[in-house]
Amino acid sequence: MDTAQSVVEKSAIRKVAVRLVPFVALMFFINYLDRTAISFAGPNGMNADLGLSAAQFGFASGVFFIGYILLEVPSNLALHKFGARRWLARIMVSWGIVSLLFTWVGSVEHLYVLRFILGVAEAGFFPGAILFLSLWVPSRHRSKILALFYLAQPLTTVIGAPLAGALIQQHGVFFGLEGWRFMFLGVAIPAIVIGVVAWFYLADSPAKAKWLSAEEKVWLTGALAAEKKETAAANKHASVLTVFGNGKVWMLSAIYFGFIYGLYALAFFLPTIIAGFEGLYGTKFDVFQKGLITAIPYIPAAVALYFWSKDATKRGVKTWHIALPALVGALSIPLALFAGSPAATIVVITITAMSIFAALPNFWTVPTRFLTGAAAAAGIALINTVGNLAGFSAGYITGWLKDWTGGYTVPMFVVGGFMLISAILMVVLSRSGMASPAEPAKDLANAGRRSKA
Repeated sequence: MDTAQSVVEKSAIRKVAVRLVPFVALMFFINYLDRTAISFAGPNGMNADLGLSAAQFGFASGVFFIGYILLEVPSNLALHKFGARRWLARIMVSWGIVSLLFTWVGSVEHLYVLRFILGVAEAGFFPGAILFLSLWVPSRHRSKILALFYLAQPLTTVIGAPLAGALIQQHGVFFGLEGWRFMFLGVAIPAIVIGVVAWFYLADSPAKAKWLSAEEKVWLTGALAAEKKETAAANKHASVLTVFGNGKVWMLSAIYFGFIYGLYALAFFLPTIIAGFEGLYGTKFDVFQKGLITAIPYIPAAVALYFWSKDATKRGVKTWHIALPALVGALSIPLALFAGSPAATIVVITITAMSIFAALPNFWTVPTRFLTGAAAAAGIALINTVGNLAGFSAGYITGWLKDWTGGYTVPMFVVGGFMLISAILMVVLSRSGMASPAEPAKDLANAGRRSKA
């Protein structure tokens, strides 16, 4: 019976990984490409056409997160109430329409307004996707599932940077649009199309998935129900309101802030740094080549993410699965300043990207170990909200410090400092007993069989 149960479990998890995760990852791919498209447009015509300074570009990059943050928690609570299928599809179509409007942006002020509205439109997508996938598999499988989902983020740059470069080179081919405007048009349309498809493709729960067998539905539903009951019993007083006074949630929020600061400092300014190689080292690259170079750090990052998370799934997520990459990233990013050549600079930045992406999927397995239901929706959204304050901070502060100091030395040390704080806080959190990153000890493998009885 145990062997039969194991077969059903493996089959159910495999189907979720094959049928559900790739589609949600595709949504995330388009989401991340749309929000970071400004980083490709900036040094390839937009900054010059709109007359943007580094600080103005940084503010335009970061103001997205103000709108995003304001509606993050309410949006995730709405997802919990109305269902992920409807809400994620609605979010995607909304941001696709707003992204399309960037094609005709005409001034700095117009750019600020559109970036703010884009943040409002996208609010709730990422934490909603994390919550959605967490509701489909028991905790011991989440590191693997979230790692497969998170692969979309580095692959967005691997594929998206050359794609953006190719679109930008199509200057004047569509109604005389500048290349950077045509790029915005090209990355917006897929969001609208896939958002409509999501309405029909996604299912809100295993019980509603037509592609699962009856046995797989029973096992998944039973295992998830048993785990939810166990988590709720261990955290009897966890609710939407108490989440805001929960020390674990705020500590995780601070840790996530450091990761996101590093992530978006790279995402928004790496294309600009690469464009600056010409002045520093006398190199000559066209727009497409710059896109390919931008993609280089994210290929090893995707590999590191997959294998690091695979080890975490095998061992159970430990403190060092999150803290060690944060430490490596903190030490590596300032070293890029002293690399001395384009190749060496990209190597060091690659190490930083590998570190950030190795930590992130394992980090997101922690909140759902002590939060369930609406509290989980609110807690994940709050962590993501506070963390994404770094999305605004990274863009604006990096640009402002660059204008103030005349270079990227101080900004990159600031990035390293925030990631170092994340590493330290993760160790403190674990040793204080506030939250153990280890996988739950109880095995729920027979939960489906118990639910039949």
